[in-house]
Amino acid sequence: MNAPLSAQCRTTLASGRIATVIATRRPRSGRADIKCSAAGEPKLADRMQQVARLARHTEARIDSRDQVVISIDPAPNLDERDWELAVVLADRMVRGEWHAAGEVHANGWSGQWQLGRIDGHDTRTAGAILGGPGALTHLGGLAGHPDSGASVASARAWFPLHAGGIHDTLAWVDVSVYPLAVPGGDEEDHIAVLDAQLPVQLAVRQALLASRHFDGRALGRWRTVVRFGQPRFQGSSFELALVMADRIARGREFVPRGRIIASGASAAWHAGQVDAVEGCAPKCALIAREALVGDRILLPKAWETDLPDGFKEAIRALGASVACIERIGII
Repeated sequence: MNAPLSAQCRTTLASGRIATVIATRRPRSGRADIKCSAAGEPKLADRMQQVARLARHTEARIDSRDQVVISIDPAPNLDERDWELAVVLADRMVRGEWHAAGEVHANGWSGQWQLGRIDGHDTRTAGAILGGPGALTHLGGLAGHPDSGASVASARAWFPLHAGGIHDTLAWVDVSVYPLAVPGGDEEDHIAVLDAQLPVQLAVRQALLASRHFDGRALGRWRTVVRFGQPRFQGSSFELALVMADRIARGREFVPRGRIIASGASAAWHAGQVDAVEGCAPKCALIAREALVGDRILLPKAWETDLPDGFKEAIRALGASVACIERIGII
């Protein structure tokens, strides 16, 4: 690997102080791919890790043998974001993905790092790399490459989040995939799950790995980012919505006129099997209240005899459709 063991990038904070972002590389040895620290600010460290992971999404290659440790000193305020580009560049330099001619100073932020795009900057510093319109608008521009954001395919599906109270809602899960130039490697290293609790992260990876195994040749071909609209929840009933969003993003399913709304899990995604989950009646009631014209509702086959009276008719009267399925495939 033609990469240094450490790299640094400076950035100007809102206070006018200069912060230094340092990235070091070491053997991973079963540890997380990215570890971040920010002077006793765990929320800031989490945001740094999220930014670095998202910005890797449009890289055509992946090498998961090393762990990258990123720090920033002094730490910016929690409401600042102009340091994000410096974290991304330090991460790329230490892995040999970008080679700078000299010292690097950068300011920029983005709400779409997973597309490799940079939305703007808040501070101007002479000689700095600035992100946003009129400056560096996408990471490919560092090497004169085209904007790779157009190669990212994203899809979203909804699932009923039932807790028995006023917070019951249709929550969404969003899956973005980017094709790898060289297929292969550990599939789990290609999947980033943002903000979710550890049990949900593990469940997401297991469901995606198994359901892609069902496709035959889908493993090792994609870099994947998964986001939830409601990152704090329990249970596995989101799995069918996750799998459907992933299949639509990868071109394995027809796109419905409206939303995909799904509830279901599986003990055998590798066989394409869809199993029942708890809460048939309240979840169906929630779906009936929230469904819109063109929505496609997918429920476990095991629920078919337990559906509330008139549920299917009410859904069709709205201009939506409902199907009870026992396997994934072309729905």
